[in-house]
Amino acid sequence: MSRYIRFRDFDWVLLGFVLLICALGVSEIYSATLHTKFEGMYLRQIYWIMAGVVLLFIVSLMNYHSLLEAVPWMYGFSLLSLISVLVFGKKYLGARRWIDFRVFHFQPSEWVKLILILTMAKYFADYRANELPFRELVKAGLVVLFPMLLVLKQPDLGTALTYVPIAIMALFLGGMKARHGIVLLLVAAVLMPAVWKWGLKPYQKERLMTFIAPEADARGAGYQVIQSQVAVGAGGVWGKGIAKGTQTQGQFLPVPHTDFIFAAWSEEHGFVGALLVLLLYFGVLMRLIHDAQTAPDRAGVFLIMGVVAVLAFHVLVNVGMVVGFMPVTGIPLPMMSYGGSSILFTFLALGIVMNVRMRRFVN
Repeated sequence: MSRYIRFRDFDWVLLGFVLLICALGVSEIYSATLHTKFEGMYLRQIYWIMAGVVLLFIVSLMNYHSLLEAVPWMYGFSLLSLISVLVFGKKYLGARRWIDFRVFHFQPSEWVKLILILTMAKYFADYRANELPFRELVKAGLVVLFPMLLVLKQPDLGTALTYVPIAIMALFLGGMKARHGIVLLLVAAVLMPAVWKWGLKPYQKERLMTFIAPEADARGAGYQVIQSQVAVGAGGVWGKGIAKGTQTQGQFLPVPHTDFIFAAWSEEHGFVGALLVLLLYFGVLMRLIHDAQTAPDRAGVFLIMGVVAVLAFHVLVNVGMVVGFMPVTGIPLPMMSYGGSSILFTFLALGIVMNVRMRRFVN
């Protein structure tokens, strides 16, 4: 099989879009952290991107069917790593999300997304019926629910929510009946009051209430959203220029190099710059969908569309959060926000996409 694999079948257009987004992210991290205690983080981001590109090429050469065969072991390891976080994890700002290895911090919840994509692909690749019975729907849901509950326990609501689109995409492609989807929506609606009362932490409830009326606590819980909206609006059409944003450089905008990097970018590059970034993300998603259409088998389709679901959800929620259309959840903007775990997850996921694409002509 390997003799048919050629890098000419690599999706170089997709890689170009991705690296361009990464370059824009590095430039904004440099600008947003200038003259702050985070100055120099753009260099770390470059190192993470370089490591990610290497991993992308390595993973693209593996046979994704071999990865699917190892899914039971990987899924078990993912649960074990999430339990380890709760026991040995480093506590920061009231949450345990990382395991400290001194040289670096490991955040298992990011890698679990990739394992869930592989798990759902394996599950539905082996399932051949045209329509999905309700019992199979429940089984697939439980596979995603277990790690999701462990991540909620950390607590990390934002990352836990990113597991949901993986399940929804898999169930949709797997042949979920419309009436079963309606039943799930009704069950979710019924459980909402209980989740609100017992499932959410006080600060999470505060964030949701602030999303509805941020001006009610402009100097407290609503501060982030208001400053983000001010930054986006201050950019105008063309922006204020690199390192010239008053909200960003004046440090009014919170964490401008991570969760609110799109707000910092919009202030410095305006509506035109924001539109450019959104078009680049649109280009990435369209290339991914095109690659899914040319996948050699059912498992390949599920793998690529799982990646589409996660990236689209990240972009939608992060940009929506920045402009006040979504509550603040701490979900980073893929390829732009600073963070090693997020960058490496993205490139590993894209490596699997390339893996599938390069085998589309293999019989």
